[in-house]
Amino acid sequence: MGNVRWLLLMLVCLFLQREQAVAEVVQAVAKVVQAEAVMVQSSDSTTILRGVVKDAQSRKRLPNVNVFIPGRDVGTMTNEDGTFVLKVAREAAQGELAFSCLGYAGRKLSISELKDAHGVSQVYLVPESRLLSEVTVYGGDAKELVYEALARVGVNYPLQPNMLQMFYRETIMKGNRFVGIAEGVLDVFKEGYKHRSLGKDRVRIARGRRLLSQKSRDTLAVKVQGGPTLSVYFDVMKNPDFLFDSETMGYYAFRHERMDVLGDRLHYVVSFKPLVKVESPLYSGLLYIDMQSLCLSRVECTLDVSNEEQVNKILLQKKPAGLRFRVREASMVIAYRPHGQCSTLDYVRSTIRFKCDWKRRLFASSYAAVAEMVTVDLDNAPRGNIPLQEAFGTKRLFDDEAEANWDADYWADYNIIEPTESLEKAVKKLRKQQP
Repeated sequence: MGNVRWLLLMLVCLFLQREQAVAEVVQAVAKVVQAEAVMVQSSDSTTILRGVVKDAQSRKRLPNVNVFIPGRDVGTMTNEDGTFVLKVAREAAQGELAFSCLGYAGRKLSISELKDAHGVSQVYLVPESRLLSEVTVYGGDAKELVYEALARVGVNYPLQPNMLQMFYRETIMKGNRFVGIAEGVLDVFKEGYKHRSLGKDRVRIARGRRLLSQKSRDTLAVKVQGGPTLSVYFDVMKNPDFLFDSETMGYYAFRHERMDVLGDRLHYVVSFKPLVKVESPLYSGLLYIDMQSLCLSRVECTLDVSNEEQVNKILLQKKPAGLRFRVREASMVIAYRPHGQCSTLDYVRSTIRFKCDWKRRLFASSYAAVAEMVTVDLDNAPRGNIPLQEAFGTKRLFDDEAEANWDADYWADYNIIEPTESLEKAVKKLRKQQP
């Protein structure tokens, strides 16, 4: 009888420990939802616009839609659920809000129309790429078209320095649950694009915070390529080492695919894939080139991950001894948006999916690291560069430096990417899956 009581006591203790762990995780994720709700409250100087962007035909929600005020360099991006939140100054609340998405006709709506709507506004975009099926003449060789687009960097992109304000979020998932979430507001200084050189481009964390910290059992001492410096390294029009330069252009085959609409403008869509085998892994993907200006507006690319050793040299910066690290996917999206006569960096996303397992263990764990950033404001005449001592270095971890604070007065002035619905559903997932 004493053994039975002892066993029951042990079970009760284990149950209470598990419930406490679940409660801590649920409380952490609940703070995410609570904090985001605080961030979208209207103040005396701003008006909050909320909405969902959908396909006018299928009624499906549209992710990665540009939402901005024309001529004011203020905007954001819809999340994976098509939801957006945009804070605008009171004096701009009488203007229009523009919506732009690849393959859809652009649309402009009166801000007062959105502001007066009850609840969340529904915005519908009409698919337009299918209307271009009869266009068959693309005007010249695809490779020469890409050469011309790269040669016009000094025409289509700023020659003077710019200071971008970008919202940044990185998430880490283990299997199908979130184990780490952090976000921040970044200052990104960019020199002129004339010479296709990174020069003195720098990134500074204006503010950062953790929304969900990794538990010790989910944490790996692994650092992969990415973080806030994506806005520097992945800027394909400034960094020839990332994708194309005069030498590496010869490694690729280019092909005209179709015409498509991006931001109300016709674009050539050119595919590229490796033409030769070289030691360093190459990319494949799509380029979107404005038909009139030959501005490279968007790049979607995927790294060949078949050569594990070489891929790890590119993506893996450190790992513990005895841990096997295998990349399953490495993809990137880089987009530019017109600002006056030039186009500036607007959106960057990096997705790395990988598996990790320890030697002599039977099962491997699957991870996904996603870093996403969008330009929410732009200064065409910055006073100066970011001091070197304040710049974010490539060897630093954003998650380690993000401050766990909930300063609503600070965050309320900044535009963000609305958290996806799955972030809120993580509360239920974690409750069910917490060991």
